[in-house]
Amino acid sequence: MRILILAAGYATRLYPLTLHQPKPLLPVGGRPILEHILDRVSSLEEPADCAVVTNHRFAETFAAWGKQYRAIRPDLHLKIIDDGSTSETDRLGALGDLAFVIEQERISEDLLVIAGDNLFDAPLSDFVAYGRRIGKPIVAVYDVGDLEAIRRYNNIRLDEEGRVVFFEEKPKHPEGTLTAIALYYFPSETLGHLRQYLAEGESRDQPGRFIEWLCRRYPVFSWRLSGRWFDIGDFQMLETANRSFAED
Repeated sequence: MRILILAAGYATRLYPLTLHQPKPLLPVGGRPILEHILDRVSSLEEPADCAVVTNHRFAETFAAWGKQYRAIRPDLHLKIIDDGSTSETDRLGALGDLAFVIEQERISEDLLVIAGDNLFDAPLSDFVAYGRRIGKPIVAVYDVGDLEAIRRYNNIRLDEEGRVVFFEEKPKHPEGTLTAIALYYFPSETLGHLRQYLAEGESRDQPGRFIEWLCRRYPVFSWRLSGRWFDIGDFQMLETANRSFAED
């Protein structure tokens, strides 16, 4: 299994904070968001290759951080990948970055994908074990508990087996408060489905668009995430997450 953390966005909603600092390296509870995510990765039983894809503007910043982090966690095989983009106008998008890394790194194994602004404290071992056991794409789901909040994300519906049978991005009339988050387990055959998705000219940006497309054609299953989850998309959520993790 390979691991990829998507960290190539420009986080314009957090300007000026992210003009010169990538969002995944912003501190929450005294540590960069990315290090909280890597804590979850490091808790997996087996060592794995972990790539962090970033844009060219922040590649040196990530490289400097990575040098310090490797000194602390030499057990984690960490690689920083520069996607070559320099601004919002030429960015590849999250799915474009996913495809870029798959091709550049010649990935053919199962792939664990995590967005670099998704902050959570649940362990990943059961999530990965479930994906391996059933051999199907798995998306983590979380109950935000608020019909107004769900409008910022996506709304999903599951069947009795936990299969995703309905998915809608940014719902105007949500049916519930369960959302799919940017934490995915993709068996190796799913990588071919991603190539098909992009070849059809679909959106290269939001990862959820791929899940929405995928669940209409192939079985996609869910894993309910426990604990805390924050999608660090604006100042309010950053502040809320910072308060929560500062209490640890």
